[in-house]
Amino acid sequence: MSEITNQNLNGVAETLLITLYIRAMESQRPDALIKDEKAVALVTQMDYDFSRIKQIKMDEEDKVTLILRNREFDRYARDFLARHPEAVVVHIGCGLDSRFERVDNGKVEWYDLDLPEVIELRRKFIGGEGASYHFLACSAFDLVWLDTVSVQGQRPFLFLAEGVFMYFEEAQVKSLVLALQEHFPGAELVFDAFSPFLVRTNNLRLALTKYGARYLWGLKRGKDLESWGTGIHLLSEWSYFDRPEPRLAHIQWMRHIPLLAKVLSIFHYQLGKTAG
Repeated sequence: MSEITNQNLNGVAETLLITLYIRAMESQRPDALIKDEKAVALVTQMDYDFSRIKQIKMDEEDKVTLILRNREFDRYARDFLARHPEAVVVHIGCGLDSRFERVDNGKVEWYDLDLPEVIELRRKFIGGEGASYHFLACSAFDLVWLDTVSVQGQRPFLFLAEGVFMYFEEAQVKSLVLALQEHFPGAELVFDAFSPFLVRTNNLRLALTKYGARYLWGLKRGKDLESWGTGIHLLSEWSYFDRPEPRLAHIQWMRHIPLLAKVLSIFHYQLGKTAG
């Protein structure tokens, strides 16, 4: 059995185990919204004190929203690949998510990007690279990785960032988005963001745990990002109350209160027009 300790993962990187554990627990429910047997196997293999995660005060609805978010990102990836079967997808902050295995169409060129210590864990617990499956072991803000991905030329690009951007300052996120637009004009970007209100309330909950990560950025309106650069266009957005979900029935009343209705949304952008 391989061991993961606090020395292996710290701060933001350690939060990947939260979503991994929740996916594993969800997959074992008879009414599971997703089935991720890889997550179940990983939690079983790892010698990690998952009781730390149980210290985080999360209601059942909190866990369901994380699962719905994960499922929705899969849908965005599948929809993009349906339109562009031979596209390039970069999963920013991939953690230990096995999304490539879930959505692979046999033609996509896929990059999983995360910090070196996380990629090391992927190699240990999930497996190595393949002909069309690649690892990028660096920070998303270390922009040298853009040159690595640029070798794919004029193929359509999709960038996914699930549960990532809220841990960084707005200036950092803006710099990355503009770099993506410059290097890959016409690319599509999908990421999730908390509202500023949820950033504050979630930080209060995290302060009660031993996790070092804190949320630093929230997005009030998806359209706000369009002001960051000419050609950035909001294509769509999704929030948890857009479609009825029985397991969220107890909080459906929130959809009628503007401050609460869109506290966490997924935003889908096009970054300018395709070159040429």
